[in-house]
Amino acid sequence: MQQDSLMDEIAHTAARLVVEDGLDWGAAKRRALRELGLPARTALPDNDHVEDAVREYIALFCADTQPAELRALRRLALEWMERMAEFRPHLGGAVWRGTATRASDIYIQLFCDDCKSAEIALINHHVDYDPSTVTGFHGEDVEALSLGVMSRELGAIIGLHLLVYDLDDLRGALKPDARGRSPRGDTAAVRRLLSEENGNHDESLAPVR
Repeated sequence: MQQDSLMDEIAHTAARLVVEDGLDWGAAKRRALRELGLPARTALPDNDHVEDAVREYIALFCADTQPAELRALRRLALEWMERMAEFRPHLGGAVWRGTATRASDIYIQLFCDDCKSAEIALINHHVDYDPSTVTGFHGEDVEALSLGVMSRELGAIIGLHLLVYDLDDLRGALKPDARGRSPRGDTAAVRRLLSEENGNHDESLAPVR
């Protein structure tokens, strides 16, 4: 199999896993190798290649359901961004990019003067969460506060991850990606997305600018 064809097959297999199982790009690509019976050291498609495949998969198989699910997830994300407003929340991941389905988790980055302050806020409001350490957008270790929140619109518990960054990290957080898109958006940006979707539901799958 030629290299380009192999990359396409990995990307499309990964896309199915992203949409149906809610996996992140990296986990989906690694599982795709196993499903295809390929060696672990096989070269992988980049994230843009997988994202294009995800959008294609959604357009083919989820066009009737995904836009409403995405709006519900964005509304739920906005609710939590407003609750955590003092920590300068920014929405990232599939819910921001427009590729989320009901299987997707919500990822909100918080930028704090004191990195323990967000955790203390959850404790003070009697919110149960699981702390862990994950890789941040600069490759560094950051604390993740993970919880399950109820989406009344979807009738399901959705995974919500609050990723706690230092305030200084905010300076580079909105640097455009290789396609000129912002990788995350603040509360005002999420409100704009929801307002645009109310006017034109077909915009749900448009790449975020």
